[in-house]
Amino acid sequence: MTYIEKKSYYKRVFAIGIFLLVIVIIVATNFGVANISLKQTALIIMSKIPLANKFFPLGGIKYTSVIILLNLRLPRILLACLVGAALSVVGTSYQGIFKNPMADPFILGVSSGAALGATISMVFLKEVQYFGISMVAFSAFLGAMITTFIVYNIARVGTKIPVVTLLLAGVASNYLLSSIISLMMTFNRDNIEEIVMWTMGSFSTASWSDVILLFIITVPSIIFISTFSRDLNIMLLGEDSARSLGIDVNGLKKYIFVISTLMVASVVSVSGIIGFVGLIVPHVIRMIFGPDNRVVIPFSALGGAIFLIICDTLSRAILPPSEIPVGIITSIFGVPFFVYLLYKTKKKAI
Repeated sequence: MTYIEKKSYYKRVFAIGIFLLVIVIIVATNFGVANISLKQTALIIMSKIPLANKFFPLGGIKYTSVIILLNLRLPRILLACLVGAALSVVGTSYQGIFKNPMADPFILGVSSGAALGATISMVFLKEVQYFGISMVAFSAFLGAMITTFIVYNIARVGTKIPVVTLLLAGVASNYLLSSIISLMMTFNRDNIEEIVMWTMGSFSTASWSDVILLFIITVPSIIFISTFSRDLNIMLLGEDSARSLGIDVNGLKKYIFVISTLMVASVVSVSGIIGFVGLIVPHVIRMIFGPDNRVVIPFSALGGAIFLIICDTLSRAILPPSEIPVGIITSIFGVPFFVYLLYKTKKKAI
């Protein structure tokens, strides 16, 4: 298959993936305690599309059904879509930068930093809001950004960023911040349940403001990372080889770390910590399409969106009207896959 034929093939498959994503969104929006049929769900969604609304009248559909679907379910599904896409793309870029198949979006301590920020807010500043954004979300974002800044500066040697040192600094930060969170939970037992539920991840508080904010941050960031897909391909050859081919290795790392941290911090602030998405999806995409990051990055974004919507739907559908934190569902899928990767890596080493 020639390059032009491959490109055409990937475009067709991507278009099919977009169509599948739309179907998954419509079907996922249909799940919930309130009984709204699939036909009604499709009509309500189509009625909000400009120029199409005149062809999809809402006669016979209860006003409460419209409110439930548009103000509760749809923002939640779209937020899961954006979070899944962001985590998958960050996982892809980190695996390329670190040349480590086990790298995930939280490897630099972002999750622990966000969790500490959220914990502090839940204990001391839970009721405070700024511009409609809860202090928990703002504190989680701030904690994630500060932690990554500290880890980066601990690992930095002059203008260079040694990968091994960066990983070790991230692991050390994770342990330290997790210990501080545990200590705070010990002295504030009334907040334990809320803190634990937040760290498991959920979209139960999703709103249109969250969707809009995350869209503004995530979509340009994914496009920006995609522009470095060729450089990430070359990085797989090793840093010395990449430098000899004209790649600014340290500059590339800085760009990827800054944009990835911004995305992960934004994601964690609105959804809590949702593990394994950035680990599973990129590997599945590579198994299907190969290692070329020009293909892996866009398909990871699409696959991550679909995967997390399905996981969130399962979290709502298993024990209605209660829901299971979506982080538990992704872990159920992720842990066996992680063990599989370890086993596969071990066999290659023998």
